[in-house]
Amino acid sequence: MNKLELAKMANEVRKGIVTAVHSAKAGHPGGSLSAADLFTYLYFEEMNIDPENPKMEDRDRFVLSKGHTAPGLYSVLAHRGYFPVEDLKTLRKLGSYLQGHPCMQDTPGVDMSSGSLGQGLSAAAGMALAGKMDQKDYRVYCLCGDGEIQEGQIWEAAMFAGHRKLDNLVVIVDNNGLQIDGKVEDVCSPYPIDQKFEAFNFHIINIDGNNLDEIAAAMKEARETKGQPTAIIMKTVKGKGVSFMENNAGWHGKAPSDEEYKTAMADLDKIGEELGGAN
Repeated sequence: MNKLELAKMANEVRKGIVTAVHSAKAGHPGGSLSAADLFTYLYFEEMNIDPENPKMEDRDRFVLSKGHTAPGLYSVLAHRGYFPVEDLKTLRKLGSYLQGHPCMQDTPGVDMSSGSLGQGLSAAAGMALAGKMDQKDYRVYCLCGDGEIQEGQIWEAAMFAGHRKLDNLVVIVDNNGLQIDGKVEDVCSPYPIDQKFEAFNFHIINIDGNNLDEIAAAMKEARETKGQPTAIIMKTVKGKGVSFMENNAGWHGKAPSDEEYKTAMADLDKIGEELGGAN
């Protein structure tokens, strides 16, 4: 995909997020929307994957450590062809394979179940080490939240990954600045995030995580980095693309009303028109 096609797809992924959360009448739109560009780039450009063969042995792995942003992962998986886009409307419903947190047993394309914050990076580091031990070429990508990295287990996993020189591991921190209780810097400041990962022997890349060119350059740099894992610290806008959700901590974990849904979809339709029409 070229940059314009990726931008259009990221907008469609955002529509899927808003639609899923609205249909469920619950969920986490803010952090799903902030990471939509990253989800889109990973699944449409970066990772070696096959929707027709989700368990392909040599596939690249993705771990959503901030598991509550499952609507974002589900939307990109649907648009990538792992399951029907229409199924996004079954989010959190009884009997659906799209529950509030990802489940690797039930959902095609999900490499690791997640939910309890802080655990995903440990799983990702284990996957990366397994790849090294098995002499496989696959890479492992792990998305963490900036509020999530207040969890101590994140830093234990970072110490392990740096010590083991896991250069097939890429940790991405979605630094949208907000968590459920407000600004991350007020709740329990994780700053400076880049210097903390650097102290654990990570290669550091700071980017605008809502800029596809910067995401592309960061992924290329990560692939070319040898002898140490990479941490991409991406500054993003929580609720990106939806006017009333942007930079509003209140939209960390609630669903839009019918009227708010119409407004949100109108915002995203306008973005789609500016990009040259929907896919």
